[in-house]
Amino acid sequence: MPARAAIDPAIAAYGPARVVEILAPLLTESRRARIEAVLTARLASLAPILEDTFDPHNAAAAIRTSEALGLAGLHAVEPCKGLTSHGVTRGCDRWLEITRWATPQACADALRARGFAVYATAPDATVTLDDVAVDRPVAVMFGNEHAGLSAPARAACDGALAIPMFGFTESFNLSVSVALVMSRLAARRRALLGRPGDLDVDTIATLRAQWYAAKLQGAPEIVARAVAGATRPDVAAAPRAGTMTPAPRVAPALRLQPLPSCPWPSR
Repeated sequence: MPARAAIDPAIAAYGPARVVEILAPLLTESRRARIEAVLTARLASLAPILEDTFDPHNAAAAIRTSEALGLAGLHAVEPCKGLTSHGVTRGCDRWLEITRWATPQACADALRARGFAVYATAPDATVTLDDVAVDRPVAVMFGNEHAGLSAPARAACDGALAIPMFGFTESFNLSVSVALVMSRLAARRRALLGRPGDLDVDTIATLRAQWYAAKLQGAPEIVARAVAGATRPDVAAAPRAGTMTPAPRVAPALRLQPLPSCPWPSR
C-alpha cells in the first residue's frame, strides 16, 4: 500500500494536525522546510491528461515532469502504461495525485464539472500556448507517441492547442510535450494568481500529514502508538491512568560481619 494511502485512516481518525504533531520530531528541520516550500507552490488548477500511452518510460517521465513543475495531479485514460515505473519517476509519483479514467469523455466531464477548460493537443490547431485563457483552471490532454489523441478524446475536449515547432521534426516526445505545454501554462497561471500555488488550507493540511508519513517507515503504527499513549517519538510513555507505578527496585544493603579478633603475637 502506498505511504499516502496507508496514513489516510490515521488522518481521518485523528486529524492531519495531530498526525503532523506526532511525526514532526522524526523529520529533520530541512526536510520539514522543503515540504512547506513545495506545498506553497503546488498548483491544483492546472492538470495534464495522458491518453493510452505506448512507451511506459515516456509516461513515467511525464509524471516526473509534472511533479517537478509543482502540479498537484495528473489524469490517465486507460490503458496507460508505465505510470509507476520507479526507475524513471524516481518515486515522485508518491507526491502526485494520479487519477485513472476508463474513457476520455468521463475524464473531461469530471474536470469540466470542477470548472476546468479541457484542451486537446493537435499539430493542426491554431490556438497557441499564449492564446489559452488561464483565468480559469486548465487541463490539457496528450495522446500517445504513435497515433496522437484518439478521435473520441479530441471530441471530448473544449478546444485544441498546438505546440510551436520551427524545425523539420513533426512532433515532440510525449514527456517533452508535457514539459513544454505545462511549464508555459504554469508560469502564466502563477503570474495571474500572483503567487506560486493555489491549494486551499484543508488540502495543504492533509498533504502535509501525508508527506510527513511518506518518508517514515511505519508511520501509521507510530501514530497509533502515540495516540494510544503507549509511546511517543520523543519521550518515554507516561503510565496509564488508574494504574500503579511500581516502586523502583533497590538493591538490599550489605551487612558487614565483624572480622574475628586476631591478637598480635607477643614478642
